[in-house]
Amino acid sequence: MMIPPVRDGRARLFASKGRAGLDLIDDQAQSDQPTPRMLAWARNSAAYRLSRQMMTEKQLFDAISRKAREKFEEISVAQVELLAAAAVTFAYDNGALNDQAYAEFKTRSAVRGGKSKRVIAQKLSEKGVAKDAVAAAVAEVDDLYAAVALARKRAFGPFRKVDVDEKRTAKELSAFARGGFSFEIGKKVYAMSREEAEDILVGGRAL
Repeated sequence: MMIPPVRDGRARLFASKGRAGLDLIDDQAQSDQPTPRMLAWARNSAAYRLSRQMMTEKQLFDAISRKAREKFEEISVAQVELLAAAAVTFAYDNGALNDQAYAEFKTRSAVRGGKSKRVIAQKLSEKGVAKDAVAAAVAEVDDLYAAVALARKRAFGPFRKVDVDEKRTAKELSAFARGGFSFEIGKKVYAMSREEAEDILVGGRAL
């Protein structure tokens, strides 16, 4: 991450205060550079975090920034940003960071867990995945399959184990709506037979 030089500011300060003013700017710029110890920590921390779970670029940047402020006393804002950027660069250089792969993996898992296309896209965006990567990841999501997966998970509709009444009907249809599914899909799954639902799970696509 490059910080653009403030050339105009340096010129104004030098004109008003002479060489001493320029030296002050140079000293400040130097103090904003992370130390070798800090940079080594940022690389090690990135490697450790990514060995435990997949992360997006934003997640890694934010995690390193947060931890750096906790670990190093009197660290400057510029140092925090440079450390986080160094961690992200290190992760990309070592093939440990890939937002597109992250989005595709999380989408497959979410569909099997009964999440709708709309909810998946929202969650990926919150994690910092770019719009085009989100769109590509959710393009093939089958909301009907996901809604049936939700029904099985929650024992709704064709997987219901209790008698249905008006209250139960409202609860199930509301759950589909809150999960990001259309009313039409929720109603269709609600009215399915067990055999129809299982056929969808067997023959459908979980991506």
